[in-house]
Amino acid sequence: MQVDVITLFPEVVTVPLGASMIGRAQDRGLLTLRVHDLRDQGIGKHRQVDDQPFGGGPGMVLKPEPIFAALDPLRTSKSRVLLLTPQGRPFHQRDAERLSREEHLIFLCGHYEGVDQRIVESCVDEELSIGDYVLTNGAIAAAVVIDAVVRLLPGVLGDDESAIQESFGASGLLDHPHYTRPAEWREMKVPEILLSGDHAKIIAWRAEQARERTRQNRPDLL
Repeated sequence: MQVDVITLFPEVVTVPLGASMIGRAQDRGLLTLRVHDLRDQGIGKHRQVDDQPFGGGPGMVLKPEPIFAALDPLRTSKSRVLLLTPQGRPFHQRDAERLSREEHLIFLCGHYEGVDQRIVESCVDEELSIGDYVLTNGAIAAAVVIDAVVRLLPGVLGDDESAIQESFGASGLLDHPHYTRPAEWREMKVPEILLSGDHAKIIAWRAEQARERTRQNRPDLL
């Protein structure tokens, strides 16, 4: 998969996505990540990328010219352009699964009061939001979405089954509790059933625990 990110803050994307599994995915050729500094397309000697909104109001708006200049050379018939914005549709695991099947994703990261609406209407395929809150810039949200998408590519996780047996996976529920050695720590014991070796009972216990955890923390998923 190829991913391009257009942002005023490249390091917000490159640093976290250069580590752990996503970093290894790049090293192994499973992901090609290119991050483009929007300031490189700024206008004039001060490389201006924003201006005051028509009609007045607080803040600044990203200008269309720099974004078009950064976006046009990247887009092909196989590209999908995503705008990270609080006004976008909520991003869910099903979106990550769908986007993981794309060949080329371009992330446009908003800042200030957002981007000129003409960019949205002429270039953007989807507007996405990672939650009902506002961040200082869209690059943070882009890094989150990229991580969620890329980890689903075949070969990125140590065990591809992990992407199925997890929260929001095939069951649609939250994941069940997990335990590891030691079997007892500070007088807290691992549930006996997990030590029983009875795989049928363990599967049933995990399913029940997943339903209960979902009922307590995310009843809207039931």
